[in-house]
Amino acid sequence: MHGYRLAVRILLLLGLAALLMFPLAAGKFYLQLFSKIMILAIFAMSLDLLVGFTGLISLGHATFFGLGAYTLMLMSPEYRAASLWLSLPAAVLVAAMAALGIGFVVLKSSGVYFIMVTLAFSQMFFYYVTSARQFGGSDGAYIYVKPDATLAGWTPFQLNNALHFYYFVMMLMVVTYVLLRMVMDSPFGHTICGIKVNEQRVRSLGFPTFRYKLAAFVIAGALAGLAGYLDAAQYGFVNPDLFGWRESGIVLMMVILGGMGTLYGPILGAFALVLLQEFLADQTKHWLLPMGLFIILAVLVLPRGISGMVERLVVLRWNLGARRA
Repeated sequence: MHGYRLAVRILLLLGLAALLMFPLAAGKFYLQLFSKIMILAIFAMSLDLLVGFTGLISLGHATFFGLGAYTLMLMSPEYRAASLWLSLPAAVLVAAMAALGIGFVVLKSSGVYFIMVTLAFSQMFFYYVTSARQFGGSDGAYIYVKPDATLAGWTPFQLNNALHFYYFVMMLMVVTYVLLRMVMDSPFGHTICGIKVNEQRVRSLGFPTFRYKLAAFVIAGALAGLAGYLDAAQYGFVNPDLFGWRESGIVLMMVILGGMGTLYGPILGAFALVLLQEFLADQTKHWLLPMGLFIILAVLVLPRGISGMVERLVVLRWNLGARRA
């Protein structure tokens, strides 16, 4: 088991090294594409905390993604840059507070009812923003200048530089992974995993399961808000679709495709789904058909996702090496 974990860590470090070196061979288009994928990877990891570890399947996770994006829009002067060091924490805080309030309501339900209630909240935000002129209505709103990273007169990086933005997003993706890994290795993480397996038994042991689920819901919402903020910063545009069920469905697909309950699985799912979409879109205008067929095939052939396949290969390689020794 120790050898298996070591092998997975080595693979993750190799992947990180590849991302670090990627800008040496990539143009601006691919830097922006990979930045987009890493933002979605943060979003997917936040959902994996709910779906993969806590057993809460949400179709309204885009609510917090949209709140993070719109917070940046509201804090950005029309033709000047918002402060990164003020707007980024504000976006995460707004998403976390919304998750706290929504969580108090939706976590009183379970199963399919939980799915429908989270979807209902997402649609409520969608229709409210669509009709609210201060949010740009159905047309959305522009963010003309990317957030400014100046701190006490010193500017360590500039987000309008594609290379700087790439490395900034990559750093936040790594921080998100490490943070969630620490959470899952803690007693709190073990408890929410127990809740997924048998909530009644965990409750009978004296654990306030509602509080644990609410805490997980808030952490996931805050990280989704972070991803939404970065999405708005990259594209300089927000619209009500950020709250839509399609956004929640896509990120859920990434979690399932990559492998639930692994943290690195959603990262693999984000890269696989977006890169495949880009490839198919270049081949045919009817790319949705082969995309759907691929997803169906992947679910049938890889029930534990891409990460499950990687794990099987690592275990097989480890067993062969042990036999030879």
